[in-house]
Amino acid sequence: MINKLKNNKLFLQIFKFGFVGGLAFLIDYGVLIFCKEVLGFNVLLSAALGFSISVVFNYIASVKWVFDVDEAKSKSKNFILFIIFSIIGLLLTELIMYIGTDKLSFNYMIVKIIATAVVMVFNFITRKIFLE
Repeated sequence: MINKLKNNKLFLQIFKFGFVGGLAFLIDYGVLIFCKEVLGFNVLLSAALGFSISVVFNYIASVKWVFDVDEAKSKSKNFILFIIFSIIGLLLTELIMYIGTDKLSFNYMIVKIIATAVVMVFNFITRKIFLE
């Protein structure tokens, strides 16, 4: 019975994480395309801006709705951990974007989807381990 409750809680948490991540992706992707296509920014700069803006949204939503944040840890410590892992996620995103667009000549919109999937798995694992 306890395992079933834990499994249901984990499933709900993964669903919430996916929902918040989906919204964060829309923000990230929208800013990327806007900066690249409308403002004429470089792809890597556009990707970094989109990622950074979506991180702020993702932090607030994750702490308020997705994860049972350990209240024993200070909010500043939680935020610092979140930012550190987000920076690592940004570096992974930039690396994937660079390899996919500059080295392999794939369309930046497709590469961004691949980068998002990789970073999403990384984010869930690190946040689950370090925020709860």
